Amino acid sequence: MKKPLFILILVLVLSLSLVGTAQAITKGGPDGDAHPYVGLLLFYDGTGYWRCTGSLIAPQVVLTAGHCTDGAIHAWATFATHVDRGTLPIDQWLSSGLFIIGEAHTAPNFCIGCSPGLIGFDTHDVGVVTLDQAASVTQFAALPSEGFVDTLTMKTTVDLVGYGVQTRVVGGGSPFWIGTLDRFFAPSNFIASQDKIADQYIKLTANPAQGKGGTCFGDSGGADFLGGTNKILAVNSFVTNGNCSGVTYSNRIDLPYALKFIQGFLP
Repeated sequence: MKKPLFILILVLVLSLSLVGTAQAITKGGPDGDAHPYVGLLLFYDGTGYWRCTGSLIAPQVVLTAGHCTDGAIHAWATFATHVDRGTLPIDQWLSSGLFIIGEAHTAPNFCIGCSPGLIGFDTHDVGVVTLDQAASVTQFAALPSEGFVDTLTMKTTVDLVGYGVQTRVVGGGSPFWIGTLDRFFAPSNFIASQDKIADQYIKLTANPAQGKGGTCFGDSGGADFLGGTNKILAVNSFVTNGNCSGVTYSNRIDLPYALKFIQGFLP
């Protein structure tokens, strides 16, 4: 059976290697030190590596997406504003002192493609990485109170922060994404919705024509912050087209199951 495009897009995100295209903030700019608690995460499942974004919520606890942590037997994190591998072999890069070793944990009931439709295709998409040592970061992202997203109004400002590609190159062949491993920031807006999917996700604009940024391949697990704050509303889950435009969806963190899972790792 032919799978919907949005499922294929998330599968692509999961299969990307460090040398391939990765999801990141589009139509944004360098974040600098504005969000020092947002970091780059690397994972390994015994056969290949992939990368995501995460948010430090305690000295040794990083929040990310479940599809980032799922299947990982090793994890690493760095909170540098710019990450450059250069020509180092992957094992030397990971042991260079830039990264902190961690352990990946995935929320119970996480599943991709369990049933048809958006609401059933990606569920309980929450993950945590516990670090072997405290990160040298003095500021932390904050969890929301239960049900906080339900209090937001249409067009509430949301801040997107992540690592990876930023520009889609068109012309001279098939379009492709390029970018550096810099922490990037872009503004977006919350779209209030009465759809069933709103029970588990938030919907955000990703329309460059309106001057808004969005997420694209590889920025999975990055937090959607309430504009101008360190409060996490959700973690990036999936986009609905290969142009990374229109709208994006993120798994809410203010739900009881998510908060219970996350708080189980907090000191």
